[in-house]
Amino acid sequence: MGRSARRHREYNWCTLWDGRKVLARWLDGQPAFRFRQAPTGLATRRQLREQGLCPGGQPPYALLVWRADRAWAALYRLDLAKPKRVPTPAQRAALAKAMAARRTCRECGEDVGYCVPTSTGTCWNCFWTSEEEVAA
Repeated sequence: MGRSARRHREYNWCTLWDGRKVLARWLDGQPAFRFRQAPTGLATRRQLREQGLCPGGQPPYALLVWRADRAWAALYRLDLAKPKRVPTPAQRAALAKAMAARRTCRECGEDVGYCVPTSTGTCWNCFWTSEEEVAA
């Protein structure tokens, strides 16, 4: 198959949920749009998250494809998206406690202000002190 045959894509009219008609390709039974050419009212997960929304259990409505169909993202309808869940105070407290445990050095017991590497379990000061003792 030559280069020109690979580039040729068959576009058909696609009727959207709100009655608009747009040109789209069909991939795996779903309309597919090129990068920056998706109709308004559709968004990726990342775009939904930026707006404080989530797909809310709806299946992907269409695909966004780029890089000669090697990269793609699912598109969801904005009108069916739901607000993101807000963590409860107990969940926030549990997350804060878990992060505090990740920042605490096992050797000196101090909160070092960064996540301690799991491979050593110690802060960098304790790690280099123990390395110097081993070398001596």
